[in-house]
Amino acid sequence: MADTDNPIPDDEWESIVANVPLVSVDLVIEHDGGVLLGKRENEPAKGEWFVPGGTVFKNESRTEAVHRVANEELGASVVIDDCLGTYEHFYETADVDGVESKHYLATAYRCHFERDDPEIVGDDQHSAFKVFRPPFENLHPYVERYLDDR
Repeated sequence: MADTDNPIPDDEWESIVANVPLVSVDLVIEHDGGVLLGKRENEPAKGEWFVPGGTVFKNESRTEAVHRVANEELGASVVIDDCLGTYEHFYETADVDGVESKHYLATAYRCHFERDDPEIVGDDQHSAFKVFRPPFENLHPYVERYLDDR
Protein backbone atom coordinates (compact mmCIF):
# COMPACT_ATOMS: atom_id res chain seq x y z
CA MET A 1 0.00 0.00 0.00
CA ALA A 2 1.22 3.48 -0.80
CA ASP A 3 2.30 6.04 1.75
CA THR A 4 -0.11 8.86 0.85
CA ASP A 5 0.32 10.69 4.17
CA ASN A 6 3.80 12.02 3.31
CA PRO A 7 3.65 14.04 0.09
CA ILE A 8 6.90 14.76 -1.68
CA PRO A 9 8.43 18.10 -0.63
CA ASP A 10 8.12 20.81 -3.31
CA ASP A 11 11.85 21.02 -4.05
CA GLU A 12 12.09 17.25 -4.53
CA TRP A 13 8.94 17.22 -6.71
CA GLU A 14 10.50 19.96 -8.88
CA SER A 15 13.60 17.82 -9.36
CA ILE A 16 11.53 14.74 -10.20
CA VAL A 17 9.34 16.56 -12.76
CA ALA A 18 12.41 18.21 -14.31
CA ASN A 19 14.38 14.96 -14.69
CA VAL A 20 12.25 11.83 -14.97
CA PRO A 21 8.97 10.65 -16.52
CA LEU A 22 6.05 10.33 -14.11
CA VAL A 23 4.27 6.99 -13.79
CA SER A 24 0.55 7.67 -13.81
CA VAL A 25 -2.89 6.21 -14.46
CA ASP A 26 -5.68 7.71 -16.54
CA LEU A 27 -9.31 6.72 -16.12
CA VAL A 28 -11.44 6.38 -19.26
CA ILE A 29 -14.79 6.21 -17.46
CA GLU A 30 -17.67 5.09 -19.63
CA HIS A 31 -20.91 6.57 -18.34
CA ASP A 32 -24.38 7.35 -19.65
CA GLY A 33 -23.55 6.49 -23.28
CA GLY A 34 -20.28 8.40 -23.37
CA VAL A 35 -17.06 9.12 -21.49
CA LEU A 36 -16.69 11.38 -18.45
CA LEU A 37 -14.15 14.19 -18.88
CA GLY A 38 -13.11 16.99 -16.54
CA LYS A 39 -12.18 20.56 -17.49
CA ARG A 40 -8.59 20.92 -16.22
CA GLU A 41 -7.68 23.83 -13.97
CA ASN A 42 -3.94 23.16 -13.80
CA GLU A 43 -1.05 22.45 -16.15
CA PRO A 44 -0.40 20.50 -18.17
CA ALA A 45 -3.42 20.66 -20.50
CA LYS A 46 -5.00 23.50 -18.51
CA GLY A 47 -8.40 24.43 -19.95
CA GLU A 48 -8.76 21.12 -21.81
CA TRP A 49 -11.39 18.44 -21.30
CA PHE A 50 -9.36 15.46 -20.10
CA VAL A 51 -9.79 12.09 -18.41
CA PRO A 52 -9.27 11.98 -14.63
CA GLY A 53 -5.83 10.70 -13.71
CA GLY A 54 -2.92 10.92 -11.35
CA THR A 55 0.54 9.82 -10.33
CA VAL A 56 1.13 6.32 -8.98
CA PHE A 57 2.68 6.43 -5.51
CA LYS A 58 5.60 4.28 -4.41
CA ASN A 59 4.42 0.84 -3.26
CA GLU A 60 0.99 1.43 -4.81
CA SER A 61 -0.15 -0.80 -7.67
CA ARG A 62 -1.56 0.87 -10.76
CA THR A 63 -5.00 -0.60 -10.07
CA GLU A 64 -4.88 0.71 -6.49
CA ALA A 65 -4.02 4.12 -7.97
CA VAL A 66 -7.07 3.94 -10.26
CA HIS A 67 -9.38 3.49 -7.27
CA ARG A 68 -7.62 6.20 -5.22
CA VAL A 69 -7.75 8.71 -8.09
CA ALA A 70 -11.46 8.00 -8.67
CA ASN A 71 -12.20 8.65 -5.01
CA GLU A 72 -9.95 11.75 -4.75
CA GLU A 73 -10.90 13.44 -8.03
CA LEU A 74 -14.54 12.36 -8.34
CA GLY A 75 -15.66 11.20 -4.91
CA ALA A 76 -16.94 8.01 -6.54
CA SER A 77 -15.87 4.39 -6.87
CA VAL A 78 -15.14 2.72 -10.19
CA VAL A 79 -14.89 -0.81 -11.54
CA ILE A 80 -11.99 -1.51 -13.90
CA ASP A 81 -13.13 -3.16 -17.14
CA ASP A 82 -9.92 -3.26 -19.14
CA CYS A 83 -6.38 -1.94 -19.37
CA LEU A 84 -5.96 -0.03 -22.65
CA GLY A 85 -2.18 0.02 -22.38
CA THR A 86 0.60 2.43 -21.50
CA TYR A 87 1.00 5.71 -23.37
CA GLU A 88 3.69 8.38 -23.41
CA HIS A 89 2.55 11.96 -22.96
CA PHE A 90 4.90 14.87 -23.60
CA TYR A 91 3.85 18.38 -22.57
CA GLU A 92 5.63 21.68 -23.15
CA THR A 93 4.23 23.01 -19.88
CA ALA A 94 4.27 21.89 -16.26
CA ASP A 95 2.55 22.80 -13.03
CA VAL A 96 5.92 23.37 -11.34
CA ASP A 97 7.59 26.79 -11.38
CA GLY A 98 10.95 26.67 -13.15
CA VAL A 99 10.15 23.46 -15.07
CA GLU A 100 9.21 23.91 -18.72
CA SER A 101 7.93 20.45 -19.62
CA LYS A 102 6.36 17.31 -18.24
CA HIS A 103 6.65 13.67 -19.36
CA TYR A 104 4.22 10.94 -18.32
CA LEU A 105 4.12 7.18 -18.75
CA ALA A 106 0.37 6.85 -18.34
CA THR A 107 -1.47 3.55 -18.17
CA ALA A 108 -5.08 4.01 -19.25
CA TYR A 109 -7.90 1.95 -17.78
CA ARG A 110 -11.40 1.67 -19.21
CA CYS A 111 -13.77 1.84 -16.22
CA HIS A 112 -17.37 2.37 -15.21
CA PHE A 113 -18.86 3.73 -12.02
CA GLU A 114 -19.67 1.23 -9.29
CA ARG A 115 -23.11 2.86 -8.90
CA ASP A 116 -25.38 3.68 -11.86
CA ASP A 117 -25.98 7.26 -10.74
CA PRO A 118 -22.91 8.43 -8.80
CA GLU A 119 -22.75 11.79 -7.13
CA ILE A 120 -19.60 13.31 -8.61
CA VAL A 121 -18.06 15.59 -6.01
CA GLY A 122 -15.02 16.79 -7.95
CA ASP A 123 -11.84 18.46 -6.75
CA ASP A 124 -9.79 21.63 -7.24
CA GLN A 125 -8.11 20.23 -10.38
CA HIS A 126 -11.34 20.45 -12.39
CA SER A 127 -13.86 23.26 -12.88
CA ALA A 128 -16.53 20.94 -14.29
CA PHE A 129 -17.27 17.38 -15.37
CA LYS A 130 -19.24 16.40 -18.44
CA VAL A 131 -20.12 13.23 -20.35
CA PHE A 132 -18.94 13.42 -23.97
CA ARG A 133 -20.72 11.19 -26.46
CA PRO A 134 -19.66 10.08 -29.95
CA PRO A 135 -18.73 11.44 -32.35
CA PHE A 136 -15.82 12.73 -30.28
CA GLU A 137 -14.47 15.93 -31.81
CA ASN A 138 -12.09 18.72 -30.84
CA LEU A 139 -10.70 16.95 -27.79
CA HIS A 140 -7.08 16.86 -26.64
CA PRO A 141 -5.09 14.46 -28.90
CA TYR A 142 -4.16 12.24 -25.93
CA VAL A 143 -7.85 11.90 -24.99
CA GLU A 144 -8.77 11.15 -28.60
CA ARG A 145 -6.19 8.37 -28.68
CA TYR A 146 -7.71 6.78 -25.57
CA LEU A 147 -11.17 6.99 -27.08
CA ASP A 148 -9.98 5.43 -30.34
CA ASP A 149 -8.37 2.55 -28.40
CA ARG A 150 -11.28 1.72 -26.13
